[in-house]
Amino acid sequence: MATEELKEVATKAIDRLDRELFDIGQHLHKNPELMFEEYKAHDLLTNYLEKHGFQVNRGHVLPTAFRAVFSHGKGPKMCVICEYDALPEIGHACGHNLIAEAGIATAMGIKAAMESSHSDLGQIVVYGTPAEEGGGGKINMIKEGCFDDIDVAMMVHPCSYDAGYANVIAIMMLTVTYEGKSAHASAYPWEGVNALDAAVQAYVNISTLRQQCKPSWRIHGIISNGGTKPNIIPAKCVLQYQIRAPVDAELKQLKQKCENCFKSAAAATGCSVEIISHDFCGDYYVPLLNNLQMVNIYEKHAKSLGITFASLEEQKNYPTASTDMGNVSKAVPSIQPYYTIGSRGVNHTPEFTEASGSEYGHQQTIIAAKSMAMTCLDVMTDPELLINIKSEFHSSCN
Repeated sequence: MATEELKEVATKAIDRLDRELFDIGQHLHKNPELMFEEYKAHDLLTNYLEKHGFQVNRGHVLPTAFRAVFSHGKGPKMCVICEYDALPEIGHACGHNLIAEAGIATAMGIKAAMESSHSDLGQIVVYGTPAEEGGGGKINMIKEGCFDDIDVAMMVHPCSYDAGYANVIAIMMLTVTYEGKSAHASAYPWEGVNALDAAVQAYVNISTLRQQCKPSWRIHGIISNGGTKPNIIPAKCVLQYQIRAPVDAELKQLKQKCENCFKSAAAATGCSVEIISHDFCGDYYVPLLNNLQMVNIYEKHAKSLGITFASLEEQKNYPTASTDMGNVSKAVPSIQPYYTIGSRGVNHTPEFTEASGSEYGHQQTIIAAKSMAMTCLDVMTDPELLINIKSEFHSSCN
């Protein structure tokens, strides 16, 4: 069967499952679970895949992760990734319920195409990856060898725009703790060493630093502990910061600049300071290495379904974010296209939560899933294309 016929089989299979796929997205949307606690999502997705003939390994590496495989002879191993963790208080405000729906839809479409083919096509591997929102589940899975046998990986992500190219930058988390000395704020203020003053000065220092930051750098933080009562000079204050940059070297440079801001605030107020760099499963989120050949193929298929895209150069200037999919992209050739779901707000807002549970959001997810399925089938049926994709990957990594 020709590749174009396989694509038609895949897209029609996804259409036949439309309401089942909608129900998956809806169930996840109505039952949001935080990172590493996605037990209902894990069970829903694994049960569905097993029911439809996939070999499922539940609790794969992590309690709420999974690996599901459908094979059709020899050939490449194509990996489609599902995310399904939600955010505190605002639920699926990043649309991870739709990411999971898209991953399942893509896998089901490819499975249908494989079953209709008399030729070997390889394997479709579905990974359920927990805790993208700050836990770095994929990093743990990479370190445990989950991607060692994978040829290509992909997922899609709901957003406020359509883009085949994901403008994903590195992120690192910092916890800054100031310690001083408490005292009665009215009777004996001179006896105290005010840790809140240090925290406020550090916040101001960072704000001053921004003028000398590159446009592509990001610094954002909060004072998570600012004392207990107004009449007690705070003896301890804590700030939480995230810093981002488009390349690893710049992230390290930015980190040093921020540390200077934190240390100078301690010196000015007489407090001590502890700066801890938090990692995600032993690493930080690195920039995403877009495989441009796969980006182009995905966009070609999405365009055939009515989606329009800006030029690559324009997409490279779109708003930035960070994800552990970046770490996957350094292990295997990867893409993470964005697609709009018609939200009145951007990601991480209540408006986006509403959109991620909408019929329109579902329909856009189906288009993204079909585009992924057709992209995978192009790779599975063209050995030379896979060679070229891997060649680009190795060249980019070097």
